[in-house]
Amino acid sequence: MKSKILFVFITFCLISCKNSDKLERENQPDIYHVEDNDKEMAQAIKEANETLSDFNLALGNPKIEVKSLKVKFESANGNEHIWLSNVTYKNGKYSGVLDNEPEYITEHKIGDKIAVDSKNISDWMYLEDGKLFGGYTIKVLRNRMSLPERKQFDSESGMQID
Repeated sequence: MKSKILFVFITFCLISCKNSDKLERENQPDIYHVEDNDKEMAQAIKEANETLSDFNLALGNPKIEVKSLKVKFESANGNEHIWLSNVTYKNGKYSGVLDNEPEYITEHKIGDKIAVDSKNISDWMYLEDGKLFGGYTIKVLRNRMSLPERKQFDSESGMQID
């Protein structure tokens, strides 16, 4: 179940602030492009940063298995936001493992352990009893799906999203 949730969750792992379309990739999650001036996404990122202390509490809870942090990477092609798994928080610093093969950045690849600059955090999420906490950018993208896409996502992810 955990791997199924992560696979579906990874479908939403990369958001590049350049266009407003979706790039489908073979054997990798789709990339959803979002305009730089997307106010709804900017608000989601702001809310994620304002509630980061909730994520920190979840990191200390061994009963919560799925805990991820989304980080912005800058490239010549625009910003690329990628989820990290196996997140740790020590001495005021986050680190985690890159969950996807980047599309634009070249200095990192899937599986790399990454130290996180807090100013580059764009979202966080965890699942508790199947319920999504955080995931502000996921919720924005989910709300933009057609009703059939949303139903499919909800069914495949098994996540309860309010």
